[in-house]
Amino acid sequence: MGTYDTTVQNKDEGRITTQVEERTSQLPSIAYLALSVGAMAASAGLMLAGKKQVANFIGQWAPSLLVIGLYNKVVKLERELLTQNQTTPRTTYATQGGSFTGQHFR
Repeated sequence: MGTYDTTVQNKDEGRITTQVEERTSQLPSIAYLALSVGAMAASAGLMLAGKKQVANFIGQWAPSLLVIGLYNKVVKLERELLTQNQTTPRTTYATQGGSFTGQHFR
């Protein structure tokens, strides 16, 4: 075994990526889920109304909205971890055959 370092590396991302992350993190994650379920319901309604092409078009929004919502959640968790990393003391844990350097998480 060896030593495992769990420190988070500093991000060096572009200005546009940072702006997108800041804007998407302002919207609650549940909003993306609600929009996705709404797209599925609208698609089902359109399908029952006999408008198959429009129903398929609207139905394809659901997975995209879910992925955007997942990205939103990951960005929020990453920011929280980075904030904790700056304020949380590091601890070295002994493991069989090595040590593990990590953080205390609440």
